[in-house]
Amino acid sequence: MALVKMVSKRRLPTSEDKENLTEDASKARKQPLSKKTKKSHVHNEVEENNSVFVKLLKTSGITLRTGENQNQLAVDQIIFQRKLFQTLRKHPSYPKIIEEFVSGLESYIEDQNSFRNCLLSCEHLQDEEASMGTSYCKSLIKLLLGIDILQPAIIKILFEKLPEFIFKNVNSDGLSMPRLIINQLKWLDRVVDSKSPPLQDLTTKIMQLISIAPVYLQHDFVTSLPEILGDSQHADVGKELSDLLTENTLLTVPILDVLSSLQLEPKLLTKVRQLVMGKLSSVMLDDLPMIIKFILHSITATDALEVISELREKLDLQHCILPSLLQASQSKVKNKGQKSSSGNQENSGQDCVILLFDVIKSAVRYEKIISEAWIKAIENTTSVSEHKVLDLAMLFIIYSTNTQTKKCIERVLRNKIRSGCFQEQLLQSTFYIHYLVLKDICPSILSLAQSLLHSLDQSIILFGSFLYKYAFNFFDTYCQQEVIGALVTHICSGNEAEVDTALDVLLDLVVLNPSAMRLNAVFVKGILDYLDNMSPQQIRKLFYILSTLAFSKQHEASSHIQDDMHLVIRKQLSSTMFKYKLTGIIGAVTMAGIIAADRSRSSSLTPGRGDLSSEQCTQVTSLLQLVHSCSEQSPQASALYYDEFANLIQGRKLAPQVLEWAGQTIFNDFQDAFVVDICVVPEGDYPFPVKALYGLEDYDSCDGIAINLLPLLFSRDFVKDGGRLTSQESDQKLVSPLCLAPYFRLLRLCVDRQHNGNLEEIDGLLDCPIFLTDLEPGERLESMSVKERSFICSLIFLTLNWFREVVNAFCRQTLPEMKVKVLTRLKHIVELQQLLEKHLAVTPDYVPPLANFDLETSEVTPHTSTAVSAKIRIQGNLGGRKRKADGNKTSSPDPLSKEDNSECDPAPSDRSQLEKEFRGKEEKTSVSLQNYHAFFRELDLEVFSILHCGLVAKFILDTEMHTEATEVVQLQPPELLFLLEDLAQKLENMLTPSVTRRVPFLKSKGNRNIGFSHLHQRSASEIAHSVVQLLSPMCNHLENIHNYFQCLTAKNHDVVDGPGSTTGQEYDIMSSCYQRLLQILHGLFAWNGFFQPENTNLLYSALEVLANRLKPGEPDQALEELLSQSFHYLQNFHLSIPSFQCALYLIRLLMVILEKSTAPTQNKGKIASLARQFLFRVWPSEEKEKSGIPNDQLQALLSIYLEHTDSVLKAIEEIAGVGVPELISSPKEASSSTFPTLTRHTFVIFFHVMMAELEKTVKGLQAGTAADSEQIHEEKLLYWNMAVRDFSILINLIKVFDSRPVLHVCLKYGRLFVEAFLKQCMPLLDFSFRKHREDVLSLLETFQLNTRLLHHLCGHSKIHQDTKLTKHVPLLKKTLELLVCRVKAMLILNNCREAFWLGNLKNRDLQGEEIISQNSQESTADESEDDTSSQVSKSKGTEDGEEDEASDGEKEQESDDDSD
Repeated sequence: MALVKMVSKRRLPTSEDKENLTEDASKARKQPLSKKTKKSHVHNEVEENNSVFVKLLKTSGITLRTGENQNQLAVDQIIFQRKLFQTLRKHPSYPKIIEEFVSGLESYIEDQNSFRNCLLSCEHLQDEEASMGTSYCKSLIKLLLGIDILQPAIIKILFEKLPEFIFKNVNSDGLSMPRLIINQLKWLDRVVDSKSPPLQDLTTKIMQLISIAPVYLQHDFVTSLPEILGDSQHADVGKELSDLLTENTLLTVPILDVLSSLQLEPKLLTKVRQLVMGKLSSVMLDDLPMIIKFILHSITATDALEVISELREKLDLQHCILPSLLQASQSKVKNKGQKSSSGNQENSGQDCVILLFDVIKSAVRYEKIISEAWIKAIENTTSVSEHKVLDLAMLFIIYSTNTQTKKCIERVLRNKIRSGCFQEQLLQSTFYIHYLVLKDICPSILSLAQSLLHSLDQSIILFGSFLYKYAFNFFDTYCQQEVIGALVTHICSGNEAEVDTALDVLLDLVVLNPSAMRLNAVFVKGILDYLDNMSPQQIRKLFYILSTLAFSKQHEASSHIQDDMHLVIRKQLSSTMFKYKLTGIIGAVTMAGIIAADRSRSSSLTPGRGDLSSEQCTQVTSLLQLVHSCSEQSPQASALYYDEFANLIQGRKLAPQVLEWAGQTIFNDFQDAFVVDICVVPEGDYPFPVKALYGLEDYDSCDGIAINLLPLLFSRDFVKDGGRLTSQESDQKLVSPLCLAPYFRLLRLCVDRQHNGNLEEIDGLLDCPIFLTDLEPGERLESMSVKERSFICSLIFLTLNWFREVVNAFCRQTLPEMKVKVLTRLKHIVELQQLLEKHLAVTPDYVPPLANFDLETSEVTPHTSTAVSAKIRIQGNLGGRKRKADGNKTSSPDPLSKEDNSECDPAPSDRSQLEKEFRGKEEKTSVSLQNYHAFFRELDLEVFSILHCGLVAKFILDTEMHTEATEVVQLQPPELLFLLEDLAQKLENMLTPSVTRRVPFLKSKGNRNIGFSHLHQRSASEIAHSVVQLLSPMCNHLENIHNYFQCLTAKNHDVVDGPGSTTGQEYDIMSSCYQRLLQILHGLFAWNGFFQPENTNLLYSALEVLANRLKPGEPDQALEELLSQSFHYLQNFHLSIPSFQCALYLIRLLMVILEKSTAPTQNKGKIASLARQFLFRVWPSEEKEKSGIPNDQLQALLSIYLEHTDSVLKAIEEIAGVGVPELISSPKEASSSTFPTLTRHTFVIFFHVMMAELEKTVKGLQAGTAADSEQIHEEKLLYWNMAVRDFSILINLIKVFDSRPVLHVCLKYGRLFVEAFLKQCMPLLDFSFRKHREDVLSLLETFQLNTRLLHHLCGHSKIHQDTKLTKHVPLLKKTLELLVCRVKAMLILNNCREAFWLGNLKNRDLQGEEIISQNSQESTADESEDDTSSQVSKSKGTEDGEEDEASDGEKEQESDDDSD
């Protein structure tokens, strides 16, 4: 008898449970079929046969039935198998009886019905109880397979019978015979494996069967393999299936499913994974979930990143989903309301994608290595074009499934957004393609958006707002409600940036999806309870949103919103507090603008074309009249109403009926209130004689008009002081002169809209005079009372604001005569500002009349403070040239002077009378009008079109209208400077990132935007576009100023500020114009909006303007070429730079141009060369300053030079080794001959920057390794020799320059340098010592002398008990001690311990004198001393200590700036 090997089969927890489970599953499939056969079968006969097969079965307990009836089992299944086994084994003719039994089985199953009955489950007799507690029986074949001596023969019979049914259709009863046969082989307790012929290995048989079977059966056969085979056969089956995978791609899914269930070697899994990965781009979408599941299942910790990176590159769901979406959308357009097959395809594709992401979610949730690898793969992708929709979707999914990685995801997102890799288009595509997947993680997406909105970076905040916007547009109603709730929470938070962003999102949603927004209007309406904390601009946005929702025609059920808005507005308007009245005015005007919007399709504004009903027109006019009546008692409220109405007319197109009503009313009221005949000179008890001044035309005695300013101002002051009006005055309606400029703006815009820009109807106001008095301060200025001085100042302020609005109105007129008049008005503005400075200098406590009225509080004062004034008194004559106000960073036109000089150079306008007496009479005129920026009317962007003006011809006509003479007028430098300063302020406010212009602590959040209200009505992109349009004229002015200074230099023999070179004022003005032009160009090109794709064309346009100045007429150049030419064009101006501030702006402008280049290295050296030239140059010095160069600007330029130079170490050695010795040997007030900017006053700046850059340079040097080549070791050793030599030169300078700031810098950066030496250099010395022994010892000896001096500095700090110095001593001493240990370890490593000995180092001061007062135990072993070699250096300690000390250094850095 052949030896039979028993192979143990993989089991479930218990054999009974396993059998129950498998049989239950089989029963579930077969039960209905057996019932069906019972119904159709009419015979109920028992198989009567004298064969051994039938007899033995009957003896053992099974009765065979004919037809379609189930075979009957009279005993328990296990008892049957035991009886049959014993009967066969004890039979006299054993083993021949087995062959007879099998032969009988073969004969019996030749009948198909009989074979089918043998494959179906048996039936228990009714009077039998199941001994194992189960009512289900196995099939006859399955029972026979459980008998070891029969199993091989039965398996052979089954495989011989199987081919008969493979290509036959399913039986009429719905049974598939091949599936029934294969099911018999599943979950066998044991598989008898016999290699002897004629039996073949079970695995081989099944694989052969799979190769010939139809596809639908192949799938079933493959998926059955894990249930058939034993564990020992997994490896063979895995190899067979991997081979089959290459031959038959249709079986990819079942094969991968099986391979995931088998226990295979990692190499085989890797091979299969690589095979599948190669086919990933060509597989069907339906197969993707199983394929991805297999790939993720086969990942290990070692290859996770590699696999995920490859999967990320090849998995492109966009091309799988978009075609079906497009096809579905096209079918919907063609057949609205009809079902189409494309809809089913779309649903099927989306279902597959959802299933795919479920697989991925499960993997990243439970496998940490997969989530980390996916994050790392996205993080490692640097190119913008390589980022995919899948990247964003995966970050969102990982963020939602794994709470531990949220911080990491936020960090990656922020970095990608800053670098421009994740932009709005990519986010939009992500939501469009995967909205069904993202909808399930909506709460996580909203949480992420909330986190991004808390950022300080504007680009990150913007991305967070996009998340909210697309979540609302793509998700369902519930998610939309959550989005609105989150936005309302942001708005009510009080954080200005969050409020602005959330309101902007709501504005977009109202436009993009108004129907959905109306469903959530009740949530938005709740914001009305939080108006107190909102700025005027935010109130405008909120009322625009609510008005749009309330008054849209498509939705009539919004009356409750209208009612609430009316209630709030009326309540606010009736308040006596300006803050609440402001809210009511803004809300009412905004609401009126929505109701009165011109909804006609025609662009014409001719009457009758709009569709505004009479009821709506009445509603608008009554609302505006209500505002007017509620505000007329308050000049500020009235002026605010006029400004808001003007903004409404300028920003939105109103219905013709409303414009006509407004125009007629405004024109008449303005004329009655402010315009009088010039021949009627006002009479009254005025403190000054009234004169008609600043007229541009010669009028006859009774012809022409004038602005009645002085009488109106006097009347208001008279009434305010309790005086009595005359009967004539009481009959007239008293109007405040405060409303003159706002009312004129409203009138001008109304006429402009009604007549399409033609202002002929009001052009008389451009040249008409004003009733004033002599404003030039004469001898009586000192004798005037405070009230009279204040009156004159108010008069000048009001006149200035009138002229500014006149220039706003007529700046775009094209007639030459009008241009001349506008230029003349600009000249008047500059002259009046000079007069105003003189008057303000003698009126210290004066508060001007308001000019901007959309303020959160009406109590606005100039930016002055008593604290600063006190500081001025203490510091004496430290003040220098006129500075801008330090109270408001954003209003300062010079962002370069923001740090240290704000303390030592306060605004001159803060001086009191006592200060003026202390300083002298010459300082009375040193008031800066920048402090009074909030009290001037805002210039419109259109005003800067005046920069286009070249020479303008003015024709002087005689009485018969013939040309009598021609006068040429052009924009003069003072007027040019006035325009450039205002434009520079606007750019800084709008284009400078908010992070860099953060409002200081305890400053009002609204102060920075005072005077920029109209500017904020526009977006940053619109501002940038307007400035790009001005680039050409600004380049003209820049070149003209360049030529001016070039000629000046040539005239004075290459000395810019040579004797007699300048008239003083002209030179200063031209220099200031130069600086402002460079500042504007820098502000434009430094705008981070150029990184956004929608602004790329704008950047091209800007660069083309600059490039064409160098090489005109070369269109369609590449970006790199444009950047290169622009760089060269701007670089050419360095020869004529008149001041250090201009030089720094030019350098920074070139750096900004360089940053946009993909190959900046070629021009990097040019920036270093320019910076070096500027440092080598003698700059004009100011009379009142010790140095003409502000400290922070010198520090910035020196840092730029050292950062961009080829060799930082050589540059430091040149300055410290050449420039400083020259300074030491020069007289006290002199400077270095090589570096004229290096003086005793600026030495601490040079020392601070050189120490910082030296430490930064050596810290960035990679530590050497033993594997590096000998040449690399020598180069690094040489580099460290140079670095230590530079450090030695710098450290020894403290013996000469021992001021407190210098010592502080030495302590701080000395420790950091020694730490870098320990971390970067000591590993190099470890394996360089044997080959370069002398060089290493020399290096350590030199370094020991430096660290010894540091030790002396520690003793000096303790002796002087300077807390600012002594706080660095503990860390420094610890580092020096670590160095001793590290050097000793290096010597021991190289078997040179004898070169090291340890001794006590005495405490000495900077002069080397021993400090006697200290105890000997305080002398620490900081350094080792040896006659031949001594080695001490500064080092970082343990790994933990490194991080702590580094962080300490960072914390101290900010507080150390005063050493500058």
